[in-house]
Amino acid sequence: MNSDHATGISRRRFLARLAALGALAAAYPVAALQQRRAERGGAVNPDWTRKEPWLTLAAVQEQMFPAGEGIPGAGDIQAIVYLRNTLGNPAADGEDREFIVNGVGWLNDLAREREKTLFIHLDEAQRETLLRKIEQSNAGRNWLSLLLTYLLEALLADPVYGGNPGGIGWQWLEHQPGFPHPPTDKTWYRLGRPVHFQRKA
Repeated sequence: MNSDHATGISRRRFLARLAALGALAAAYPVAALQQRRAERGGAVNPDWTRKEPWLTLAAVQEQMFPAGEGIPGAGDIQAIVYLRNTLGNPAADGEDREFIVNGVGWLNDLAREREKTLFIHLDEAQRETLLRKIEQSNAGRNWLSLLLTYLLEALLADPVYGGNPGGIGWQWLEHQPGFPHPPTDKTWYRLGRPVHFQRKA
């Protein structure tokens, strides 16, 4: 295993830190958040969101970073869009990409073994139990830690990169971003040809 994946914070410790951060952050205006969710719910999702590995990865993100009233979740910050844009860049860390995609296979193998179905078909409690299970191994813990890193980036990065739409993460955390913002035609992941990859569940 790559040494970069041999370290990282545990999911439990990360969530504890995030909870403390959230307690200090202001709630996103509930009406605005509900409107944003209604707009997102009415939108037609791209075909790739219904394919692997993105389908399972989005479900894992939602479990890791669930939404609450006045608190944006993984779907609200478009974490899966940010992840795909980042990993699809030719200059992205190829080992990160491979590690994340392979992790979907490991997760679904475990879901089949324990629950006789895929991760996306499990209920919230079953998903949590399964993630707690894989957290007990170094590989599983490092896989979750890497996904959490990209979740934080989606929360904090400029919206031009696909996550944090409308600066929702910044507003929740009461963060004042720097200027100038990167222009849409100069973002680092748009400068190369996208990489398309898919792993069967």
